[in-house]
Amino acid sequence: SIDTACSSSLYAIHQASEALRHGDCSMAVAGGVNAVLLPTTTIAFCQAQMLSPDGKCKSFDARADGYARSEGAGMIVLKPLIQALKDNDPIYALVRGGALSNDGKTQGIAQPGYDAQVSLIDTAYRHAAIQPYQVQYIEAHGTGTKAGDR
Repeated sequence: SIDTACSSSLYAIHQASEALRHGDCSMAVAGGVNAVLLPTTTIAFCQAQMLSPDGKCKSFDARADGYARSEGAGMIVLKPLIQALKDNDPIYALVRGGALSNDGKTQGIAQPGYDAQVSLIDTAYRHAAIQPYQVQYIEAHGTGTKAGDR
């Protein structure tokens, strides 16, 4: 079990990818679950002004005022490409590389560090041995907050 807040699922996928890359396993299952079980968390997020008052997340928008909570779950199976081809598995994506970071000291525990994130992205490109123009898809983490969407 990995808990790194909003990045938990991607952290788990990175760890699984690294385990495969190092030969620690021949197949991995990774993903995440978010269940809104207790009102105390929602109350705390409201008090911290992290949630949008109208319940709508307006990511990357000048009107952004927080995010909307929801529940979900997702898991993926990871294998080395050679094995997936041999097993005739459907292949939806390739993990070329990645990187992990801890922002360290910022304005608050939920505040991302801009410079640390830029450095992390550069490191991920290096580990994947690709150039930014080669990226075909980006899944953004748009929290609907000025600090998170920067």
